[in-house]
Amino acid sequence: MKKLLFLIGAILLSMGSYAQPPAEDEVDVGIVEKLGDTLPLDLTFFNEQNDTVSLRELIDKPTILSFVYFDCPGLCSPLLSGVSEAVNNVDMELGKDYEVITISFNTKDTPEKANIKKRNFVQKIGEEQQKYWYYLTGTEENIQTITKAVGYKFKPQGVDFAHPSVIIMISPEGKITRYLYGLTYLPFDVKMAAIEAQKGLPQPSINKFLEVCFAYDPQGRTYTLQVTRIVGFLSIVIALIILTSLLIRGRRKTIKVENNG
Repeated sequence: MKKLLFLIGAILLSMGSYAQPPAEDEVDVGIVEKLGDTLPLDLTFFNEQNDTVSLRELIDKPTILSFVYFDCPGLCSPLLSGVSEAVNNVDMELGKDYEVITISFNTKDTPEKANIKKRNFVQKIGEEQQKYWYYLTGTEENIQTITKAVGYKFKPQGVDFAHPSVIIMISPEGKITRYLYGLTYLPFDVKMAAIEAQKGLPQPSINKFLEVCFAYDPQGRTYTLQVTRIVGFLSIVIALIILTSLLIRGRRKTIKVENNG
């Protein structure tokens, strides 16, 4: 019996250690999530017009942050296309409800390249809103600082890079609130991530309702309907309705008895 218990304990311990995410220095290419951390907002980059801008200047609302390099032959263009599709279809207004920042992690990329790349991916977006999707380049020091801050791990491979495909939602205060993986992003997932990032700010009632009914599933990497939470909420509502009905009936009976008396 003792041997059996020992074996079960060993299995549970090994499962627990296996479930632990890898340490940052164990990951060469990928994401080490840093949810809740705040970006170094004083970092400066160059925008498409070659102006020096700080993250603090740009981030004042929920922000979709992505990393690419402009000569990427693989993931970067599909990722930017996925962001463009989400921006075009999400039920929110770019520039009013949220904004987008794309940073090149290749120090050889220039503002001129950023401007060309931007024109390729903002065509589906209204002209007035296009200015709220910022394409940035920067120095090696600042690029290393921002990618380390969000846990974005990439690796040079000849003239190209191995890198993950992800967008990161940032709160108006610069806090990391969500990672969404892949090359395509459901507009609903983007909206929910923006709603989460907006906490602490006034929200429309529908947004508060959505936040109650849906939650992020880290395994499925999408937002799912919280059936248990909804059933519990409805049960409370039904119980309150029944209780109110009983109280009203009791009150009516009391009044009737007094009138007959």
